[in-house]
Amino acid sequence: MADGLDVIIVDDDPSVCDLIATIVKRFYTWGDVLAFSDTEEAMNYCIDRDVGVAIFVVDVFLGGVSGFYFLDAVESRFPTAHSDAIIITGNASDDIVNMCIASDVNHLLEKPIKPYALQLAVRAIAEKYLKFAKRLFQDPDFAKNVSSI
Repeated sequence: MADGLDVIIVDDDPSVCDLIATIVKRFYTWGDVLAFSDTEEAMNYCIDRDVGVAIFVVDVFLGGVSGFYFLDAVESRFPTAHSDAIIITGNASDDIVNMCIASDVNHLLEKPIKPYALQLAVRAIAEKYLKFAKRLFQDPDFAKNVSSI
């Protein structure tokens, strides 16, 4: 299992992928920021990892597959992949919004991405884990109940 809450970025355009990684690295301190412009490489990386959690920033169109297909493919290792994902697209049509809703994805950003919007979306996902960890440390009874699950 990873030591932190990593951010995994997947976009088939290497320049967009690098730009998003650069933006996230400016503010993100709770884990590693990993960027993949090769969808197959990203899937293999995720499938080879231990079961865990990560924040995913995924383009809706990844060459021959969709970002939703990618999230489905890694869900066995990352059970919360959909709810911990930020989908990015060049055109946020009604169809894409409906796909996000149907897939339990709550964050959708349109390119060109505004850095503050990306930061707020990433922090919103990270915050739920930070609050959970804080509660584990502050409430021994809650931690005991969680460990028995």
